Amino acid sequence: MALPFFSSTRSIPDITAVPRHIAIIMDGNGRWAKQRFMPRVMGHQRGVETVREMVKACRRMGVEYLTLFAFSSENWRRPADEVSFLMQLFMKMLEREVAKLHENDIRLKVIGDRSRFEAQLVQQIEAAEQLTANNTGLTLTIAANYGGRWDIMQAMHALSQAHPERVTAFGEEELTPYLSMHYAPEPDLFIRTGGEQRISNFLLWQLAYTELYFTDTLWPAFDRAALEAAIQSYQKRERRFGRTSEQLTVDQPNA
Repeated sequence: MALPFFSSTRSIPDITAVPRHIAIIMDGNGRWAKQRFMPRVMGHQRGVETVREMVKACRRMGVEYLTLFAFSSENWRRPADEVSFLMQLFMKMLEREVAKLHENDIRLKVIGDRSRFEAQLVQQIEAAEQLTANNTGLTLTIAANYGGRWDIMQAMHALSQAHPERVTAFGEEELTPYLSMHYAPEPDLFIRTGGEQRISNFLLWQLAYTELYFTDTLWPAFDRAALEAAIQSYQKRERRFGRTSEQLTVDQPNA
């Protein structure tokens, strides 16, 4: 498998004023609904509208990769009726939105363990990925039944199966192509809405040198202005990747 992008712990990536890759934990749907005396599921429905807004905004700003944490491997612990609603919402989103994504040259990828999904949902995911596979605009990745530890373990398993003769003599460069997001550069900016300040088992490998941004804004209320505020915060960061401030050159914006 080819390795299209370098690891930030092995080399210094290009630094741009607009993040190439933004990863978001979309937190606060249930609390948004509760504040309005609505069922929690209404917050999830409103959250889908925010997804649409973020996709449009990122496309216009020149962001190349947008990765959204939709459902974690730990979210199965939620009430059964809420989990069922989220699965149905995911299927409806695929039915309604994939054609629009395709029309707008957006590639859709879904990462995570699909073994717990119903066959119909798996088929919809595969069809959506196949339809949009050759699109060259924004790459939208949905992490569903995803966990960072699962990702590393499945990559190790796949690597050891591909090279049984190597046993344990593997390096970072050899593992990276087997991770779920081998096709994308590591995130430049991570955003978590809803006030919590943790990464919750999301992209553990890939977030090694990502700039972290936390906001109290609940996901359904997160709009383009909120996204721009996050990017402005990112632009003020000094991205050193192990170097000193003195080593940064003037031709590396936001370095």
